[in-house]
Amino acid sequence: MSDSPRSPQPPRRVPLDAVHRALGATMTDFAGWEMPLRYGSERDEHTAVRTRAGLFDLSHMGEIAVTGPQAGELLDGALVGRLSAVPVGRARYTMICDAGGGILDDLIVYRLAEDEYLVVANAANAQTVLDALAERHDELGLPEAAVRDDRDAYALIAVQGPASQDILAELTDADLAGLKYYAGLRGTVAGADALIARTGYTGEDGFELFVSPRDAEPLWRALTGAGTPAGLVPCGLSCRDTLRLEAGMPLYGHELTGETTPFDAGLGRVVKLDKPGDFTGRAALEAAARRAEQDPPRKLVGLVAAGRRVPRAGYPVVDAAGTVIGEVTSGAPSPTLGRPIAMAYVDAGHAAPGTPGVHVDIRGTHEPYEVVALPFYRRER
Repeated sequence: MSDSPRSPQPPRRVPLDAVHRALGATMTDFAGWEMPLRYGSERDEHTAVRTRAGLFDLSHMGEIAVTGPQAGELLDGALVGRLSAVPVGRARYTMICDAGGGILDDLIVYRLAEDEYLVVANAANAQTVLDALAERHDELGLPEAAVRDDRDAYALIAVQGPASQDILAELTDADLAGLKYYAGLRGTVAGADALIARTGYTGEDGFELFVSPRDAEPLWRALTGAGTPAGLVPCGLSCRDTLRLEAGMPLYGHELTGETTPFDAGLGRVVKLDKPGDFTGRAALEAAARRAEQDPPRKLVGLVAAGRRVPRAGYPVVDAAGTVIGEVTSGAPSPTLGRPIAMAYVDAGHAAPGTPGVHVDIRGTHEPYEVVALPFYRRER
């Protein structure tokens, strides 16, 4: 889960801003926040996460608390998932859609207690999600549920990579080995109270740590001290994007938009049409599910370059005759594969892996690409 980088407002600064600048980070305006793009080599940061560990500041993400005896009922009516069925201590990837089935944002929802959920939205969409939840709360008339903006209550730091558990274990007594993927628990890390979640956006094992903003800098320094012998390095948003692309994870504003449904993106599994009651977008999503099953107009696929030229979002995908058959949504050089890769929506007739004659129009030159199933990279478990 991530977001598009530009905002018309002056960027805000995260609690770790001074740390990033002291480390020599290249900073950029990302979704209304001044964020580290890279600290040195993007490729080296990417490789560190794949082989050792990387340290990320994700404090731009938007946290929204949904509480009360009717909190689960509210989320069931507002989101596409059945959040009331999520056990305490677990998390779910889900989406919030509009009445027409278009995606407003993709989310991770943590169930912290029987009557307490934490909704984590992408920074660029956090206000949209907050407003939609508040509006749907009023529409549903649930007096025993409350929606609260908790964006200023948290800093979010992630440790990602195969060495992440060993590094974090030096700083906490929490049962990390027993913590499942998409689960979270409350504990202390380097003396700071934290929600410790086994989640991430890199395709690797890892943890996301929700802490008070005042604890962000001491925690970052403690993680750096514990992780440096294992090869942990600070990582910016550039390598986070290539990591998620290799892992086939969608990016809002690229693979996911207000004009796409979860079924368009091949993520229909997150839509729980079997849950009781109505929810926003149900009728449109039922129709989208039928289209996806019977005659999908297009599908999201992976593309791997035969050459070295890199495709970018918006580049046309064409067949052997030069007819446009789709569009690239994300593209970058893949440090792991050693070749440029892309995700693209293409018409269903050209979506099967190995389909011949597929090219990307890169500034007027039709470069050959191989259609592959997503993801490009899957870690060994």
